[in-house]
Amino acid sequence: MTTADSSQNREGPLKGVRIVEFAGIGPAPFACMLLADLGADIIRVDRAGAPDPTAKEVHLRGRPTLKLDLKSDEARQTCLSLCGKADILIEGFRPGVMERLGLGPEAALEANRALVYGRMTGWGQDGPLAHAAGHDLNYIALTGALDAIGTPERPVPPLNLVGDFGGGSLYLIMGVLAALTHARTTGEGQVVDAAIVDGASSLMGIFHWLKAEGLWGAARGQTLLDGGAPFYDVYKCADGKFVSVAGLEPHFYAKMLEIMGLADDPVLAQRDDPAAWDDVKVRLAEIFATKTRAEWTQLLEGSDACFAPVLSLEEVPEHPHMKARGSVVERDGQTQPAPAPRFSRTPGEIHEGGSADAAMERWGLG
Repeated sequence: MTTADSSQNREGPLKGVRIVEFAGIGPAPFACMLLADLGADIIRVDRAGAPDPTAKEVHLRGRPTLKLDLKSDEARQTCLSLCGKADILIEGFRPGVMERLGLGPEAALEANRALVYGRMTGWGQDGPLAHAAGHDLNYIALTGALDAIGTPERPVPPLNLVGDFGGGSLYLIMGVLAALTHARTTGEGQVVDAAIVDGASSLMGIFHWLKAEGLWGAARGQTLLDGGAPFYDVYKCADGKFVSVAGLEPHFYAKMLEIMGLADDPVLAQRDDPAAWDDVKVRLAEIFATKTRAEWTQLLEGSDACFAPVLSLEEVPEHPHMKARGSVVERDGQTQPAPAPRFSRTPGEIHEGGSADAAMERWGLG
């Protein structure tokens, strides 16, 4: 992946798409990072006096910041002028905040009837909790996702990947790009209400199916994909580091045992008997504890054993596979993910943010 400046010559599958982003936290700026990586021309609007983004703030890469006093009439008019030039607006405030600033959907769509107005919240624009404070953990708690993740004793917070970024950022992106397609076809913009509770609930779709099939519903930490199955779990090695095994299909599990020289182990042969899972797990834990992570990696990685070492963030860039694909790059001394996904004709790039003045001029507002 290359690094490019923020000129109008930036490339990517979203080249030519203009987005005005109102600065926030969490899923909205992360969504804009992804859109910028794919070539969208974004101007980020932040409050006057806000600190300048730093190179360490990876989620703010790829776009300049325009600082405005959003309570002033002049700033409001500037923002509406940006809306008039933009394809998409993205904001992540509580419901009603943009309206109080005079920048709600009605005003923005009056400035540009084809504008896609993306709204990122936790609870959504309406409903009994719409105006309540909350964070990722609260939102996924309401969807059944948190209850399904953890040990039999308690749910465990899964970072903020499930809510903020999975159910939030990615559904926001899908929504605004779908609405952009509609706007370019019809000339009509619309509001996209992207709520983390909706997105995270959608992510749980397969588990609703598993529950209906009777394959899910036992106590947490005791089912197929939550660490209950001995063949889909994490094990500690002799050096205190961990490895992951995911032989969901019997032939992959059999391949692991074959490579480990355990094909005839009577305890491990009971993989398909849930009543024996605890015994199988204890036996596997004993075995994995006999070698270091590096030794198990040398033995199992690259085979059909469905194996991978559990790496720290510091280790990821040096893993041969991640290094070969350039999945993690270094920029300004900061490691960060490369643009994803990958495109054969219009590859994504990490763009320089550039200056707000240059961006305004590029949009014809300088």
